[in-house]
Amino acid sequence: MLEVVRPWSEHNPRITGEFARPAAIRDYLRRELTTLLGKGAAVTARPSRRALPFTDPEFFAALDEERFDLRAKKLFLFGPERMALSLDRLSHYCGTPAESFGRYVLFTNYAMHVEAFKERFPDAEGPARPDVQMPAWHHDGVSLVNIGVGPSNAKTVTDHLAVLRPDAMIMIGHCGGLRNHQRLGDFVLATSYLREDHVLDRVLPLTVPVIPNHRLNTFLLDALDERDARHRLGVVHTTANRNWEFNQATTLAAMQASRAVAVDMESATIAANGFRYRIPNATLLCVSDKPLHASPKLSASASAFYETSKREHLNIALSCVDRVRREHPNGLPSQDIRSPDEPLFGVE
Repeated sequence: MLEVVRPWSEHNPRITGEFARPAAIRDYLRRELTTLLGKGAAVTARPSRRALPFTDPEFFAALDEERFDLRAKKLFLFGPERMALSLDRLSHYCGTPAESFGRYVLFTNYAMHVEAFKERFPDAEGPARPDVQMPAWHHDGVSLVNIGVGPSNAKTVTDHLAVLRPDAMIMIGHCGGLRNHQRLGDFVLATSYLREDHVLDRVLPLTVPVIPNHRLNTFLLDALDERDARHRLGVVHTTANRNWEFNQATTLAAMQASRAVAVDMESATIAANGFRYRIPNATLLCVSDKPLHASPKLSASASAFYETSKREHLNIALSCVDRVRREHPNGLPSQDIRSPDEPLFGVE
């Protein structure tokens, strides 16, 4: 257990928290506690209560997020049982120890970005076993996870990654371009999302606006401009229906009303969970097909597109990460995803 006493806090000078496998977030803990100590806080570590094993009947109840305050200080956002299960499941789904994940996490929905990552970083750590559901690769503080296709996987992996408190999450998948003047290979930088994935509706109502982190978007936009890469900014429509083209009316009406520029199946889910768990996030997609303009995704054209786009796409994301490291070594500001009542109610 950690106890932090902050003399500057009028309403809540004392905050406490417990951790499972603190080695998994060692760097994060060191950075946060160093900052607190530098401001004059007193930090005390002491033995915690007995850890509940996974087989304990009380373990299940302790996982319920409705029992703890998601407005809490981000250092103490998760209980130890929730943390323990997520760390175990990260290893299961991604094939690498949770301790291997870096501060910056990239998500893709195609194996081609993994190929490009391994080409650039031949010594990257990868899964210890074959056929994992969402394989992860790690190099020098950056992790790339191939989450596959669909919002369920996107929710699953971000639910668990949140306990590691990453500094940034960036989706670098593919999308369908919805505008006539887009070309295959053009980039789309999301400015907001139409959440038609529905996997988080109960815990984050659709009335809550979700937008990318402004600084991440600025860094990504600068990287696009430096390369003179064709791109559009706008709304990304995320759907749970891979075959929405077979029942078009409702989806087309939503796309037209929102003025969406792209459609995919994961971006809004990652962004919504980033908002819930206060993790800065952004989305940079690449147009792989144009379903409204007689250019559906077909195997032959897709293969050629993937080969030419994968390295540039990854390099733009990595240049953004490098800039975050240089300019925000203590983490990106996250005031836009903090609750306005935190200071008054004792969770600042």
